[in-house]
Amino acid sequence: MTGNDHEHGHEHDHAHDHAHGHAPHPTREDDDVALSYGEAKFLALKSLLIENGVLTADEIRRRHEINDRGTPHQGARMVARAWLDPAFKARMLEDGKAAAKELDITVTEAELMVIENTPQCHNLVVCTLCSCYPWPLLGLPPVWYKSAPYRSRAVIDPRGVLREFGLELAQDVEVRVWDSTAELRYLVLPERPAGSGNLSEDALAALVTRDAMVGVAKVTMPKPGGQP
Repeated sequence: MTGNDHEHGHEHDHAHDHAHGHAPHPTREDDDVALSYGEAKFLALKSLLIENGVLTADEIRRRHEINDRGTPHQGARMVARAWLDPAFKARMLEDGKAAAKELDITVTEAELMVIENTPQCHNLVVCTLCSCYPWPLLGLPPVWYKSAPYRSRAVIDPRGVLREFGLELAQDVEVRVWDSTAELRYLVLPERPAGSGNLSEDALAALVTRDAMVGVAKVTMPKPGGQP
């Protein structure tokens, strides 16, 4: 697959004033706070699922815990391990979900394909139909990933899209676009940055960004003074 070709598979803190004139204070768990429509709807649905035996309260709780662990740091852990461990890298490229499990990262939905960037080939991930995304590894998708302009232009003009993100690729670098689906998600394995040879696994993971694992950026070493 070359050029513009692509694969189809398809706290907030609460504060309130009391009428009796006391100073406002942060809301506590036992305060009587009105629920939003979405919160009320969720609680009602949760009660129905439990009452009808579809799910147990413990299953719902465990699912919330999995959701809360979904951050870009999880994917970054996989990338850093792959940079340091060729055998793990090979397994990750062969079966992304199994490799994630090795690091106690739970990927619950869809299959996961890891695609490697090289000096000759740069990979970009999109979902042209909606916003399919490996959230257990990257957290919630950014707004731009779900936007219609990105979803369409990433396929039609990937180099132009990358340029708008500040990534200019040489013309001899092939750009491959991968179209996520409900059944198959993609994670980019970025190139390891030059000058990172002496860094530990944790230090390497701290360099890896969400955007680099989507393909709209590269991983870079911090500049002197701590600037990225």
